[in-house]
Amino acid sequence: MNDYLPIQIGIAFLLDIMIGDPRWFPHPVRMIGVCIEYVEKMLRRLVPSEQLAGMLLAFIIVVGTYLVTYQLLVFFYEIRWSLGILVSIIIIFFSLSTRDLLRETGNVLSALKSGDLKQARKNLSRIVGRDTHNLNEQQVATGCIETSAENIVDGIIAPLFYAFIGGPALAMAYKSINTLDSMVGYKNEKYLNFGWASAKLDDIVNFIPARIAAVVLPIASYLCGANYSNSVKILKRDGQKHPSPNSGIPEAAIAGALGIRLGGPSVYNDIRSDKPFIGDPQRNVSFDDISSTSKIVMVSAIISVVVGI
Repeated sequence: MNDYLPIQIGIAFLLDIMIGDPRWFPHPVRMIGVCIEYVEKMLRRLVPSEQLAGMLLAFIIVVGTYLVTYQLLVFFYEIRWSLGILVSIIIIFFSLSTRDLLRETGNVLSALKSGDLKQARKNLSRIVGRDTHNLNEQQVATGCIETSAENIVDGIIAPLFYAFIGGPALAMAYKSINTLDSMVGYKNEKYLNFGWASAKLDDIVNFIPARIAAVVLPIASYLCGANYSNSVKILKRDGQKHPSPNSGIPEAAIAGALGIRLGGPSVYNDIRSDKPFIGDPQRNVSFDDISSTSKIVMVSAIISVVVGI
């Protein structure tokens, strides 16, 4: 079923770059989210152990997503080979979020450029988990750059990696893990035990893609005219400072490339979280760094596709 898979991925990537996710179409990730909410409620009622219930949730959602996607492809391939190819491309297309990431960060940048800090905070709140209502301009720009760096892995490199090695079904299974982590992978009272399996699984599946990013990002930085050598230096020094075993890698590469400092204290649901600083504060972060990060994101995505093909 993975006939001409590299070509399928290339076409899906071009569609993602050109149009992004259409708002009018029911996105598979939103469907996965609805399933997660339903299964979570059911398991919390039926399974007394929160950790076991969380493990079952991860198993049901990930395996279920893979099997449903696979059977959907079988169904369309049996109708017509060309129809199966088309559906395969569409599924891979929905696993990528390059255009959406650039669109959302662009909205933050536009608000900052127009001097509308309130709107910039609001736009940022759509793509980050931290509280944004008290952030100043520099903090908004920093948060935007950090989420761009993290999403290079989650929204671009990892889906491409799993699409190349396992086709559309594996790419969508990856997205289900990513969605699980974003919905239940919190270290708070409600999800500390229940979300443990989803959070760990997300760490595991992003391990290799994050290391691919460690190679791709400095190269992309060089091609964009940023500081390649400092990107590598900060990557080696600060890449493992982040609480996540993977998120610090792209953040360190970007921080080094731009000569800025990321990380530090953030507030989540009115609770302060002291994360380590990543990078050296050679200068203050500005909204122009959002634009520079977006260029690096785009070039990184292109490199990942070209190398994969």
